[in-house]
Amino acid sequence: MNTGSDEPGEVVVTSDGAADETRADGARDGLGSKAPEFIKARRALHLSWQVGVFVIGLAVVVAGVIMLPLPGPGWVVIFGGMAIWATEFVWAQLVLRWTKRKVTEAAQRALDPAVRRRNIVLTSIGLVIVVALVGIYVWKFGVVMPWKIKDQ
Repeated sequence: MNTGSDEPGEVVVTSDGAADETRADGARDGLGSKAPEFIKARRALHLSWQVGVFVIGLAVVVAGVIMLPLPGPGWVVIFGGMAIWATEFVWAQLVLRWTKRKVTEAAQRALDPAVRRRNIVLTSIGLVIVVALVGIYVWKFGVVMPWKIKDQ
Protein backbone atom coordinates (compact mmCIF):
# COMPACT_ATOMS: atom_id res chain seq x y z
CA MET A 1 0.00 0.00 0.00
CA ASN A 2 1.45 3.37 -1.01
CA THR A 3 0.97 6.24 1.38
CA GLY A 4 2.23 8.78 -1.12
CA SER A 5 1.19 9.89 -4.55
CA ASP A 6 1.63 7.76 -7.64
CA GLU A 7 1.95 10.81 -9.88
CA PRO A 8 5.11 10.75 -12.07
CA GLY A 9 7.94 12.91 -10.81
CA GLU A 10 6.94 12.69 -7.15
CA VAL A 11 8.25 10.69 -4.21
CA VAL A 12 6.31 7.56 -3.33
CA VAL A 13 6.48 6.18 0.21
CA THR A 14 6.16 2.39 0.25
CA SER A 15 4.56 0.29 2.99
CA ASP A 16 7.94 -0.26 4.67
CA GLY A 17 8.43 3.51 4.95
CA ALA A 18 11.11 3.79 2.26
CA ALA A 19 10.89 6.70 -0.16
CA ASP A 20 11.04 5.78 -3.83
CA GLU A 21 11.72 8.39 -6.48
CA THR A 22 9.60 8.03 -9.62
CA ARG A 23 10.54 9.68 -12.93
CA ALA A 24 8.10 10.99 -15.48
CA ASP A 25 8.50 7.85 -17.64
CA GLY A 26 7.61 5.59 -14.69
CA ALA A 27 11.14 4.23 -14.11
CA ARG A 28 12.24 4.23 -10.50
CA ASP A 29 15.70 5.46 -9.46
CA GLY A 30 16.96 5.23 -13.05
CA LEU A 31 16.56 1.44 -13.05
CA GLY A 32 15.23 -0.44 -16.05
CA SER A 33 15.83 -0.90 -19.72
CA LYS A 34 17.95 1.64 -21.56
CA ALA A 35 16.74 0.37 -24.95
CA PRO A 36 15.48 2.94 -27.45
CA GLU A 37 11.75 3.68 -27.26
CA PHE A 38 10.97 2.12 -30.66
CA ILE A 39 12.43 -1.17 -29.40
CA LYS A 40 10.57 -1.04 -26.08
CA ALA A 41 7.31 -0.37 -27.94
CA ARG A 42 7.33 -3.80 -29.61
CA ARG A 43 7.34 -6.82 -27.27
CA ALA A 44 9.05 -9.27 -29.65
CA LEU A 45 11.72 -6.75 -30.62
CA HIS A 46 12.38 -5.87 -26.99
CA LEU A 47 12.69 -9.54 -26.04
CA SER A 48 15.15 -10.05 -28.91
CA TRP A 49 17.08 -6.99 -27.73
CA GLN A 50 17.27 -8.41 -24.21
CA VAL A 51 18.48 -11.79 -25.47
CA GLY A 52 21.15 -10.07 -27.57
CA VAL A 53 22.31 -7.91 -24.64
CA PHE A 54 22.43 -10.98 -22.40
CA VAL A 55 24.46 -13.03 -24.89
CA ILE A 56 26.95 -10.21 -25.54
CA GLY A 57 27.29 -9.51 -21.80
CA LEU A 58 27.75 -13.22 -21.12
CA ALA A 59 30.51 -13.47 -23.74
CA VAL A 60 32.33 -10.52 -22.18
CA VAL A 61 31.97 -11.90 -18.63
CA VAL A 62 33.20 -15.35 -19.74
CA ALA A 63 36.19 -13.70 -21.44
CA GLY A 64 36.92 -11.88 -18.16
CA VAL A 65 36.71 -15.10 -16.15
CA ILE A 66 39.12 -16.74 -18.60
CA MET A 67 41.49 -13.78 -18.16
CA LEU A 68 41.59 -14.16 -14.37
CA PRO A 69 44.28 -16.89 -14.37
CA LEU A 70 45.73 -15.76 -17.70
CA PRO A 71 47.39 -12.46 -18.55
CA GLY A 72 44.85 -9.73 -19.06
CA PRO A 73 42.55 -7.36 -17.20
CA GLY A 74 40.13 -10.04 -15.96
CA TRP A 75 38.19 -8.05 -13.34
CA VAL A 76 37.91 -4.99 -15.58
CA VAL A 77 36.44 -7.11 -18.37
CA ILE A 78 34.03 -8.83 -15.96
CA PHE A 79 32.75 -5.46 -14.73
CA GLY A 80 32.51 -4.35 -18.37
CA GLY A 81 30.22 -7.32 -19.05
CA MET A 82 28.18 -6.41 -15.98
CA ALA A 83 27.88 -2.86 -17.35
CA ILE A 84 26.59 -4.29 -20.64
CA TRP A 85 23.99 -6.30 -18.71
CA ALA A 86 23.11 -3.21 -16.67
CA THR A 87 21.90 -1.45 -19.80
CA GLU A 88 18.96 -3.86 -19.83
CA PHE A 89 18.58 -5.73 -16.53
CA VAL A 90 17.70 -4.24 -13.13
CA TRP A 91 19.55 -6.95 -11.19
CA ALA A 92 22.82 -6.04 -12.95
CA GLN A 93 22.21 -2.34 -12.25
CA LEU A 94 21.76 -3.15 -8.55
CA VAL A 95 24.94 -5.28 -8.50
CA LEU A 96 26.91 -2.44 -10.13
CA ARG A 97 25.52 0.08 -7.62
CA TRP A 98 26.53 -2.18 -4.73
CA THR A 99 30.00 -2.69 -6.24
CA LYS A 100 30.53 1.04 -6.76
CA ARG A 101 29.46 1.71 -3.17
CA LYS A 102 31.86 -0.93 -1.78
CA VAL A 103 34.78 0.32 -3.94
CA THR A 104 34.16 3.89 -2.77
CA GLU A 105 34.05 2.77 0.87
CA ALA A 106 37.29 0.79 0.43
CA ALA A 107 39.00 3.78 -1.20
CA GLN A 108 37.96 6.03 1.68
CA ARG A 109 39.24 3.51 4.24
CA ALA A 110 42.53 3.17 2.34
CA LEU A 111 43.05 6.94 2.49
CA ASP A 112 42.68 6.97 6.28
CA PRO A 113 46.12 7.89 7.76
CA ALA A 114 45.91 5.24 10.49
CA VAL A 115 45.17 2.51 7.95
CA ARG A 116 47.97 3.71 5.66
CA ARG A 117 50.44 3.67 8.56
CA ARG A 118 49.35 0.15 9.52
CA ASN A 119 49.72 -1.05 5.92
CA ILE A 120 53.22 0.44 5.65
CA VAL A 121 54.27 -1.25 8.92
CA LEU A 122 52.84 -4.62 7.83
CA THR A 123 54.49 -4.37 4.41
CA SER A 124 57.84 -3.53 6.02
CA ILE A 125 57.58 -6.50 8.38
CA GLY A 126 56.69 -8.77 5.44
CA LEU A 127 59.70 -7.54 3.45
CA VAL A 128 62.04 -8.15 6.41
CA ILE A 129 60.72 -11.72 6.75
CA VAL A 130 61.16 -12.41 3.00
CA VAL A 131 64.69 -10.99 2.99
CA ALA A 132 65.57 -13.09 6.06
CA LEU A 133 64.22 -16.27 4.43
CA VAL A 134 66.11 -15.60 1.18
CA GLY A 135 69.28 -14.89 3.18
CA ILE A 136 68.95 -18.17 5.10
CA TYR A 137 68.38 -20.08 1.85
CA VAL A 138 71.42 -18.50 0.17
CA TRP A 139 73.59 -19.10 3.30
CA LYS A 140 72.53 -22.75 3.49
CA PHE A 141 72.56 -23.70 -0.22
CA GLY A 142 74.55 -20.94 -1.89
CA VAL A 143 73.86 -19.21 -5.16
CA VAL A 144 74.17 -21.33 -8.29
CA MET A 145 73.52 -19.56 -11.53
CA PRO A 146 71.66 -21.58 -14.17
CA TRP A 147 74.53 -21.32 -16.65
CA LYS A 148 76.93 -22.86 -14.10
CA ILE A 149 74.88 -25.91 -13.27
CA LYS A 150 76.92 -29.07 -13.89
CA ASP A 151 75.37 -32.04 -15.62
CA GLN A 152 74.48 -34.75 -13.15
